[in-house]
Amino acid sequence: MLADFLYQFKDVFFGFNVFRYITVRAALAAITALIFSFYVGPKMIRWLQKHQIGEEIRTDGPATHLAKAGTPTMGGLIILSSILLSVLMWSKILSNFYVWMIFLATFWMGLVGLMDDYLKVVKKKKRGLIGRYKLAGQITLGLIIGSLIYFHPQFVAQGLNDNTSVPFFKNLEINFGIFYIPIVILVITAASNAVNLTDGLDGLAAGLIAISMLAFAGMSYVTGNVKFADYLNIIYLPGSGELTVYCMAVVGAAMGFLWFNAYPAQVFMGDTGALALGSTLGAAAVLIKKEILLILIGGVFVAEALSVIIQTTYFKYTRKKYGQGRRVFRMAPLHHHYELKGWHEAKVVVRFWIIGILLALLSLTTFKVQ
Repeated sequence: MLADFLYQFKDVFFGFNVFRYITVRAALAAITALIFSFYVGPKMIRWLQKHQIGEEIRTDGPATHLAKAGTPTMGGLIILSSILLSVLMWSKILSNFYVWMIFLATFWMGLVGLMDDYLKVVKKKKRGLIGRYKLAGQITLGLIIGSLIYFHPQFVAQGLNDNTSVPFFKNLEINFGIFYIPIVILVITAASNAVNLTDGLDGLAAGLIAISMLAFAGMSYVTGNVKFADYLNIIYLPGSGELTVYCMAVVGAAMGFLWFNAYPAQVFMGDTGALALGSTLGAAAVLIKKEILLILIGGVFVAEALSVIIQTTYFKYTRKKYGQGRRVFRMAPLHHHYELKGWHEAKVVVRFWIIGILLALLSLTTFKVQ
């Protein structure tokens, strides 16, 4: 909104003309979110410490994590406040459908995560928000976003209300019909839970989110530019370029939070941040029709979630068949497996970041091979 306001005075001062450019506003969004995170971070950490809002460490996790007990949690509030300020300043949130949708995804699940953290660390309810209630929140969000896309006049007019693009293939799309709405629900729910499962080591989830959202920022920009979209043989979605600003705000907020969350962490994001960032990631993929590519971009998140599914399924199967449960991994999610193999926590995080960067770069190359 600030950018729109200043742009009105471009005739008074020619410098304000730069606010018409998405790239300028995207850079400003990232910088604003980053700096505001630096400003509000220490204040939020002191407030959390003052009110004794600290993490309770699971006793069945790695023994090295027990020393983290009492570290302030609910730090996702730093991320959410930074995104909110940045988006309000530099994006066209009042007029752009795409920004509205991804904004809804971020703060809907941020509220669900906040309720979960509040029940766990303030009310001392060990389970926090009951799992089915969190799932209900994710499904409802997916239903809203999926329905709005499916019935939106712009998407209907373009014939893009029920399809997704297939990476590596030129002009290949899959049409799901009315089943597109359940697909959106699946993507939003899976992404939200996958990021939440990954948030188990200092800086891991925040760093991977910054990498993934940076890739989606680039994809959003070319998807919303008719010339680039035509050159790259990808779906053109008028107005989707504005998502670039939002994605970069998330990148800035995640990097700012990482300043305090890097090993050894001064604060944890909790479900407030993890569920919000996961749903944001899923919404970004859905809004620019890159649901399948999300599997590649968020490959580390996918691996973390699959490790939990595989471990749980195999344990239950072997317990039923042999009377004693067996494990595929030393511990799930996957990052704990490598910790128990003797890798230092910081080494696991950096190596997973490197994999995340490689996957993001690989995903961007799919645009050129189409």
